[in-house]
Order: sequence, then C-alpha cells, then structure tokens
Amino acid sequence: MENHEMIKNRADKEREEGMGNFAKKRLIHGGDYNPEQWLDSPEILEQDILLFKKAKVNEVSLGIFSWSMLEPEEGKFDFGWLEDIINRLQDNDIDVILSTPSGARPKWLSDKYPEVLRVEADRRRNLFGGRHNHCYTSPVYREKVGIINRKLAERFGSRPGVLGWHISNELGGDCHCDLCQSAFRGWLKQRYGTIEELNRAWATTFWSHRYQSFEQIESPSPIGERDLHGLKLDWRRFVTDRTVDFVRAEVQAIRDGGSVLPITTNMMYFYGGLNYHKFAEVLDTASWDNYPLWHKGPEPETAAEVGVYYDIIRGICRKPFLLMESCPSSTNWQSVSKLKKPGMLLAASLQAVAHGSDSVQYFQMRQSRGANEKFHGAVIDHYGGEDTRVFREVSQVGEALEQLSELAGSQVKARVAVIYDWENRWAMEDAQGPRNKGLYYQETVTKLHRSFRRLGLNVDLPDMEQELDQYSVVAVPMGYMFRRGLGEKLKNYVEQGGHLILTYWSGIVDDTDLCYLGGTPHGLMEVCGLRSTEIDGLYDWESNSGIAVSGNSLGMSGEYQCRHLCDLVELKGAEAVLTYGSDFYAGKPALTEHRYGDGIAYYVCADFEEAFYADLCRRVALSAGIELLWQDLPEGVEVSTRENAHGEYLFIQNFNPSVVAWNEIQNQWQQIYGEVSEELPGFGTKVYRRR
Repeated sequence: MENHEMIKNRADKEREEGMGNFAKKRLIHGGDYNPEQWLDSPEILEQDILLFKKAKVNEVSLGIFSWSMLEPEEGKFDFGWLEDIINRLQDNDIDVILSTPSGARPKWLSDKYPEVLRVEADRRRNLFGGRHNHCYTSPVYREKVGIINRKLAERFGSRPGVLGWHISNELGGDCHCDLCQSAFRGWLKQRYGTIEELNRAWATTFWSHRYQSFEQIESPSPIGERDLHGLKLDWRRFVTDRTVDFVRAEVQAIRDGGSVLPITTNMMYFYGGLNYHKFAEVLDTASWDNYPLWHKGPEPETAAEVGVYYDIIRGICRKPFLLMESCPSSTNWQSVSKLKKPGMLLAASLQAVAHGSDSVQYFQMRQSRGANEKFHGAVIDHYGGEDTRVFREVSQVGEALEQLSELAGSQVKARVAVIYDWENRWAMEDAQGPRNKGLYYQETVTKLHRSFRRLGLNVDLPDMEQELDQYSVVAVPMGYMFRRGLGEKLKNYVEQGGHLILTYWSGIVDDTDLCYLGGTPHGLMEVCGLRSTEIDGLYDWESNSGIAVSGNSLGMSGEYQCRHLCDLVELKGAEAVLTYGSDFYAGKPALTEHRYGDGIAYYVCADFEEAFYADLCRRVALSAGIELLWQDLPEGVEVSTRENAHGEYLFIQNFNPSVVAWNEIQNQWQQIYGEVSEELPGFGTKVYRRR
C-alpha cells in the first residue's frame, strides 16, 4: 500500500511528464452542476442526464459550494448522495471534476470558530455570509478544509470517471486579522532579513515613516497607512503567497487522501488581486471563467480582448488549459443581462479551443430556483425542456467538440511574446504619475497582442520571470517595474539575436518600487541606444503624432496619432524612425531602432493608435524572419494554430455578424470542421488539419 510520500512523488512525476491533463480522451463539454438542489425531485435528476446526453455533455463539475450538504454538522459526513450521482453519471459516460468545498463554509463552522471569518482593511470582522468570507491563515479553517478534502479524496479520488480536482472557486480577497498581520510580519522578515533593509526598500524616511521593528508593521488600511508604495506592493505579494499556500494545503490533503488526479482552480477575467502566475507552483492545469460583454460593442473588439486573456491563462502552466465557466445565455450579475445572438455561443466556445483550451464548460448546467443566480443563464432553464434556442446551441457546441476530439492535449506554440506582469501592473497603478487616471496598460498590451494576431501568429503572454529565449520577437509594453533581473535578461536576449519592442514608461523602478538612478530604461540604455529624459502626460483632449522619417530603416511612411503619454528621449546611437509632429518636442524621436549585438531593439516613445502597432509589428516580424501566411487579416477574423502528434490544426474564425469573403486553404491543409465555401459565415469557424 502506498504511503503519503509515495503518492505525492507519483503525482509530481505524472505532472512533470505532462500527464496531469484533464482531457485525456476527448475535449470536455459540461460545467457546474449542483444536483444537491434537486435531491427531493429524483425525476429532475433523471431528466437532466437524458438532456446532457442529447447535448453531448460528457462532464459535470460537482461539489462546488456543497459543504453544508457534505458535512451538515461538525464531524458528521454525508457523501452518499454524491456517490449515487457520480455512479449514475458514470453509467451514462459522463465524467466528473470534483471540487473541494472551501469556497463557502457552512454556518456551524462560522458560529463555532469565528476566527475563520475575514477581517476587512478597516479592521472590522465580517459576519457569516457570501463566498470567500474566510481567512486563508486561520489554522482552524485550514484544519477543517483539510479534513473534508482528505475524506473526499479517500472516497472518490481513484474512481474511474473522476477526471480531477477543482480547488475552491474564484479565489480572491484578503484578510487583515491578527493572524494575517503576524503572518505578514514573518513574511517580511524572511524577505528582507532586517528592519533596516525594509526601511531602505520602502523608502520609509519619506514622511517620517521609519519602523524600528517588524512588529510595528500593519497591513495597508483606509484608516491607517495607505501611501507607502512598498508596503502596498508587498501586501499584494503576501496575499498572493497566502492564497497559493492555502491552495497548496488543499492539494496536500487530497494527496494525503490517496488521489494523484490533476488539480486546477478557476481564475477570473483580468482580476487584479492575485498574481496568477504564482499558481503554477501548485496547479497541474490552469482554468478560468470567461464572461465577456458580447454585443455591448463591436464583436471583433470583444474577441480581441478575450483572446489576450486566453493567452495569459495558457501561459501560466504552459500547457492546455480549461474554460471552467462560461455562460450559455445571459449573465444576471452584469449591468445588463444581454442574450447571446444566434451563433455567438459556438464562436465564443471554439475561440477557447483555438487558443488552447481542452474544454468548454458552463455555469450553470441547470438553472437554480432561488437565491442570487436564479436568473443566470443555464443549459437547462426553469422550463426544463430541450426545445429552447439555448439548448440547441449548446448541443451544437457539443457536436463541434466531438468532431474535434483529436485536438485534446494539443499544444499552442508561439514565436512572439508580449509580457504581461501582475506585479508591474500593481506598481504602475500605485505610482502616482505620470497619469493618475488612465495609464492604459491593459489596452497597450491588447494593441500589441492584437497586431501580432492579425498576422495569423500565435502569441504568448509570459510574466517577467519566465524565459524568453524561444521567441523571435518579445514586446514589453509599459515595463515600469524591472524585476527578477528583467533588464539583464532582455539585454542578453537582444545581444543573442532577439528582436525587442520596448515602450515608454519602462525600466523606471526596481522590484520594491524604488526609482532607478543613473537614467532609464534601466539596464537597457545601451541596448536601446537612448536615454529617456522626460515623459509628458497628455490631457484626455490632447493628442500628438508620429511622422515617418524619410528613408527610415523600417520603411514606415505616413503619420500616426498618439495620446495619453509621450516619452522624450535623447539618442545615444539609435536612429529615429518616427518623430513627434507637434508641441515643444516636435521633431524629437517618437520611434527608434538600434542594433545591439546580433539583435535589434525598438523603442516606442508614445501611446500610439492601433494602426501604428499593426504596421510596426508586421515589419518587425518580417525582420525577425517569421514567415507570415497573412500580412493583414480581414477585420474581425482570427487565426490560431494547435499542434499534436496527428499534425497541425488551423482555426479560422469570423467574429463579425456578417459574412466575410475567404479563399479556401489549399496545399497540405484538409478541412475537418465548418462549412466548405469561399466565405466565412457570420460568427463562423473553419478548422483545417495538416499532417
């Protein structure tokens, strides 16, 4: 019989060998199912299974927020209902992803152990209610979570048909209780060693905020310290580390229970509270919940933004991910509950697969009768029949995933990277200058990402800690904070032949948010052949332009508009490609190029319009030797590729509601999905395979 250490070693070995995937035999189609709401109506459970099979649903996620049903009283467990449902699902070839129930604790736990309830930044302890209203540090909470996780793993962790584990749900938020304050001080002591080093790193001499001991430090608060940037930055890092450690404890309980199945937890759309890259330490697969505002603006714009986040999530574990939640109809918690137009669900679902997802999963499978999500869209609504538009469209998704089942486990490979870094974002948002409203970091990332994607290229979005050597082009938009030796890493990258696109407001501070001395971009002035001297924050009504220099090395022409921020640089060997068109810095460089070692560094001085990035990215990609199948895709058309032992798969997607003319792919490509014609239908998808 295996002991706990043997089980852990086996799980680690499977993870290292790439076996920790949920989708082993087919693409997953399913989602969150809460049958405990219907235990008094067995006929509904029977009907659900019949409808699932008709919609080609092959998986459901069970146990999310089920703690009060699994342990109605402390120490008294009831797993019988869950086992019965798993058995019935398995009999119908429907797999299960089991969730740990820690996302919402039962009332008895909060009543008996009030320390598990979260304390807010104003130092008030919350009452029972809501979700994630708990302290990640609390020994009691960790103990109770560990007990139920271990028991679930012992009972279900080796069953056929159970694909893996889903930890908690949409982790987030922070706790400021005494336990967390003590843990934060210990974290700081380990990070800095001495209080003198912390004072230096945080620049506490400013405003006379020096500390004499770690015991004096408290977390940021609206009624206390809220302007010390180093403190606020380290608190966010600590919150991430606490949350990761909580997940690690949950995983350990599952391993202690004997289960080696893969593990994930669902992340949220551009959530700023946690550095999701840190979760790669404890997860086998990343997953996320996607609720974009389709039809609020042009669909291609929404698709481009969603594509950015798909590529961020894929890069966390650097392998296929899961779309853990999406809505088959309309959400109920957004400002307007907008229905998805016909065809939108299928297009949005296949976009996930195109970017590397091995699943399309929904919240929710059957609509709840009560509480705050009773009007959230579902596969099966309150009517309960199959003759609804939503059910028919869900069935179309199921049919498409069945046709594309051979893609399960295939990889997305990219030659272009656009760095997106949570800690850089945190520091920039707190910088207090050069613009305190509207830095547009996310928008700048999206413009670069979308410009490369319009060339038919896959794009990765690593953070500053990941390796970059495998990429032909690396873009660093607004790299305000250079951390983990990024400057040296980029210098080596260019020197060895890489093509770097660096933008304004980069290399300004170190990893504790202290400004670099001696000039910026720090560590890259020689690489870029320039020094940034000033940066001008423009009012919202102001704009400037970049005008192409005659005979410039990139062959750019014309004029491009810029807004928000304009960096003024002094050339130290670089050549100007564009110059500013107006203001007192008219004629000064707005885009530069500099050869360094075997590579080239481009410096973008201003927040340019997307047309500029489209032109620049195309020229840089060609200069880097990247073969382009398309010079510029039609507006609203996305191209993605995945690869496995069967070959390479090419996705062509139209996110316009209207038809787009499209020539069929010839040569070695064989169409395996979609309408065979010389046009792309509105919200249409075609998939090709090349062996």
